[in-house]
Order: sequence, then C-alpha cells, then structure tokens
Amino acid sequence: MRLLVCATAVLALGGLAVPAQAATTKVAFGYAWSDGSTGLRLTPATATYRKPLHKLTAVRDAKELRLDYGRASYRRVTVACDLKETEGKVAIDRNGLGTTRCKTGDLTETLAQGPSAVRVEYSGGKAVKVSEILSTWPDPATARGTIRRAGDSTVLFTTGGRTVKLGYTHAASFSRTTARCSDGWLAGKPVNADKRGLGKKACSAADLTQVLKTADHPVLAQIEYVPGVGEINQVWEVYVAA
Repeated sequence: MRLLVCATAVLALGGLAVPAQAATTKVAFGYAWSDGSTGLRLTPATATYRKPLHKLTAVRDAKELRLDYGRASYRRVTVACDLKETEGKVAIDRNGLGTTRCKTGDLTETLAQGPSAVRVEYSGGKAVKVSEILSTWPDPATARGTIRRAGDSTVLFTTGGRTVKLGYTHAASFSRTTARCSDGWLAGKPVNADKRGLGKKACSAADLTQVLKTADHPVLAQIEYVPGVGEINQVWEVYVAA
C-alpha cells in the first residue's frame, strides 16, 4: 500500500468567514517516502478510484513535495494502527480513504517499511492530514544506466537521457562483481561477474549505501525498479570490458 495532489475549493457558508489556512489547503495523491524524523516526500500523481483501489499515474515533470507531518492527523486502511497489511479487513470511506485514526508515530513506522500510497492535505510545507489508500501496484521494470547517491536511501538514476530520483529500503538486494561487499565500486578484478558483466555476489542495501558514499561520480548499474512508485528492488553492479 502507498498517495497525489489537487487544489481544493473553499466555500464560505452562511456568511461565516473562512480561515486563511483553509483557503490555502491543497490535496496531493502519490507514493509517500520517509524524509527525516517527521518528514515525507512524494511526487504528485493523478488518481483514479474504482472501489476499493486507487490507480495512481505519474504526472510528467511534476515537482516533488517535501512535507512535515509532525502535527498531521493520520488515517489508515487497516483496522488497527500497528498492522503491516490489511489481513483481509479494510477500513475505508466511500472515497477509498483510510478511516482508522492513528498517531504520528504510526505514520513514521509505516514509512519505515517503504513507500505508502496516500492522499495528503497540506498547507505550505506542513501536512494537515495524511490518509492511506489502497492502490494498484505497477509491474517492475529493468533498465541499465548510471546511478549516483542522492541520500542514504535515494539515488539519481539516468537512462535514455532522463534522470529520475529513486528510493530503496533495507529489503533491496545488491549484486556485486567484486570479491567483497565492502569493496569500492568495480574495485579489483571482476571475480563475481556473469557473462553479461552483471554482479553475482549477494550483498545488502546497507552495502549499497556505503559503497555509493565513496563513489565520486555516477556509476554504471542495472536496476529493477517500480515505475511511478520510484522504488528500487535490486541493483546490479556492471562490469564492461575495455
């Protein structure tokens, strides 16, 4: 499970004044990622709802939102706040938005597991309400290009003349051509490369993070990732013979 953005209309009813904050509240759907202790980031997407699932479609050239959710309300689609999956029972309203009332810490825990589809109401750089939604999950794709570190769990991936930001969690796998997981990128002889030059040595996401910290330029890699979500499932180090 994982959220998009659209401006909401604000109405003045019965002659009552509308608070200034309400007039500036916006809405976004997209896949939210952890971005610091009480921060999230997401790239706005369009949302199509067919009960009980939302289909999120990336908006080309949409700018990434970075929001603080420290004082936001959080609603989950699970029947309890501490569940990782729905376990066959969902708590959603007529619009497919989560209804189980949860705390800031529950959102932090959800994002720690990976990207989450959400609908966010926000004002300025502050999230006001984060509603978890059920979404269809795009099929993974495989591509070759260059990656460079953009953070401890994010990279900039360039292929076909286009660069996108992608994230990964502790569950991502890293396949190396080197003798050891801790070696620098392409350090030493490619003792663990297959016939296509792809790494075969199984290493961890933590190893990927440490190796990219020492790389001072983009490095050649093949990745399996989920388009639209921006999640990397696997990274292969690539050796190309001179």
